[in-house]
Amino acid sequence: MDEKPYTSVPDQNQQKKEHSTFTKMGQAADTDTRNHVPNHQAFDVSVDVPGSKCFDDDGRLKRTGTMWTSSAHIITAVIGSGVLSLAWATAQLGWIAGPAVLFLFSFVTYYTSGLLCDCYRSGDSLTGKRNYTYMDAVRSILGGMSFKFCGFVQYLNLFGVAIGYTIASSISMMAIERSNCFHSKGDKSPCRVNSNPYMIAFGILEIVFSQIPDIDQLWWLSIVAAVMSFTYSTIGLGLGVAKVAETGEWRGSLTGISVGTVTETQKIWRSFQALGAIAFAYSYSMILIEIQDTVKSPPSEAKTMKKATLISVAVTTFFYMLCGCFGYAAFGDLSPGNLLTGFGFYNPYWLLDIANLAIVVHLVGAYQVYCQPLFAFVEKAAANRFPDSEFITKEIKIPIPGFNKHFNLNLFRLVWRTVFVILTTVISMLLPFFNDVVSLLGAIGFWPLTVYFPIEMYIAQKRIPKWRTKWLSLQILSFACLIVSIAAAAGSIAGVLTDLQTYKPFSTSY
Repeated sequence: MDEKPYTSVPDQNQQKKEHSTFTKMGQAADTDTRNHVPNHQAFDVSVDVPGSKCFDDDGRLKRTGTMWTSSAHIITAVIGSGVLSLAWATAQLGWIAGPAVLFLFSFVTYYTSGLLCDCYRSGDSLTGKRNYTYMDAVRSILGGMSFKFCGFVQYLNLFGVAIGYTIASSISMMAIERSNCFHSKGDKSPCRVNSNPYMIAFGILEIVFSQIPDIDQLWWLSIVAAVMSFTYSTIGLGLGVAKVAETGEWRGSLTGISVGTVTETQKIWRSFQALGAIAFAYSYSMILIEIQDTVKSPPSEAKTMKKATLISVAVTTFFYMLCGCFGYAAFGDLSPGNLLTGFGFYNPYWLLDIANLAIVVHLVGAYQVYCQPLFAFVEKAAANRFPDSEFITKEIKIPIPGFNKHFNLNLFRLVWRTVFVILTTVISMLLPFFNDVVSLLGAIGFWPLTVYFPIEMYIAQKRIPKWRTKWLSLQILSFACLIVSIAAAAGSIAGVLTDLQTYKPFSTSY
């Protein structure tokens, strides 16, 4: 688009034309059109122009997100497959360090997320330029190499999350089959199950849902997924409580899994790996800005998002503490890597089936919430690179039978997102190591995306002078989290290398 600033407020037809340009190809970030609007006020809803109340200050359709829809998005992202490994993580650390580390990660995540919320708008929190994505915020506030490094880490992590969720969903689907097998043939039956058909089925489902153009249209999927996350978390918690009540024994020790059950070296690596598993359980900062971009104003988006973050982190931490602690209390040193599929529980089998089905439904939604920023980035880059290509930019309107609506099909979106899902599915089939993959993802993403960039952007945004008390405190927090991430990555890599010694690709997982 030519950069010719408007000298007056456009009429209603012009607004509609501008809006169609904004939304074309789902370009959720960094459109050049906002440069047309001096001070971003041409579409200010306070201007008495017919139709202007339908648009926000950046010319896009008025956002409708609230504290509750944002909380649903966050809970969908946070209470994911990570909750299932918390009993195992607590078992590695023990009754003192386990709950303490859980609480510390929740506090750090909440604190740095609050800093990140202030970076949605550059400058003024009410009228400043919007940053539509996490990367937009980094580019606008920090720029240069920080932007490139952020992009590499964020999209690598999002790619990894897609793999991790594919693995987790297939494990849950296999657990349903195995649970029914154990019920009919007895707990001692081998009940061998291959994971590949389930991964392929999950991939096909994600190909369909990936055609939803952008995250703002996923609110209903997020709410369903959030309900599912509470369902299986509650079932896991309930089974843990029932197991403790049944045995009348509170298992575990103050220092975690004992040397003898594992070697001293394994104890160290597993403790580090547990840090990565807990970090992964709280990883959602990379999509916080994208979620915030769905929030309506006033009040300011930052104010709404901070409330949503507080509610979400408090709720998830409560669940995490209960699930991790009761799982450890039920099984002690033998706590499974996945609480609902490790078959510490066998009965009631139908309840396990419900829990694992809820996990699958949740991961279908969470996969999309996480991958939408990556989808949008590639599609925006392609549209900018080849603006005249109809294959990339043309929207084909397909009528929806029974509805007075149509679906916008874009050929590039269809091909690119399908290839992405197929690639993540194949990699998942090659490396189906749930605990190790989850821990490695947590280690890779935690420090840069949850801690480093939010702190650095906040310092730059608020112009905090170097060597002042607040600056030093933030830098100490960042350095401490870097050490934790390095240790977690080392433990996770050691776990993957151990698994690879005995694993055969595309073989039966159970």
